[in-house]
Amino acid sequence: MGFFDFISDAGKKLLGKGDDAAAIKEEIESSFDELPVDGLVVEVVDDTVTLAGIAQDYPTREKAILIAGNIEGIAQVNADQLVTMEQISQENVREIPEEIFYTIEKGDTLWGIATKFYDDGSKYTHIVDANIEVIKDPDLIYPGQSIRIPEVLA
Repeated sequence: MGFFDFISDAGKKLLGKGDDAAAIKEEIESSFDELPVDGLVVEVVDDTVTLAGIAQDYPTREKAILIAGNIEGIAQVNADQLVTMEQISQENVREIPEEIFYTIEKGDTLWGIATKFYDDGSKYTHIVDANIEVIKDPDLIYPGQSIRIPEVLA
């Protein structure tokens, strides 16, 4: 559950302008209001990014994975060493919930994606809220972009 695949020829153009690991780390850190991952370490080898550190919670972990994976030239993100406070807490030991990632295809809309996963297109706002660091404008999604499909309660 630690390796996540992405389409390497889609995403934000950050690589090849100097220190790729530093550029990805900066992209993750600048995408959140507060520092999302304590002790964030980013390593880039070929088309694979390895993330390590302690994320505040599972959604933060997933968002960091998506931000790193939605960079052009990245095909895989290894998040084996990216843990959450919930995982390491002695009082609250539990498994990482199953992440649902979706790669946007040509012709997709957020309404259509919400209909596919929730049987209700009007719940697309849950997808936007869960991917605010990746989806800057709900009207501008593109093929090859990977997003997280959050669990919607009630």
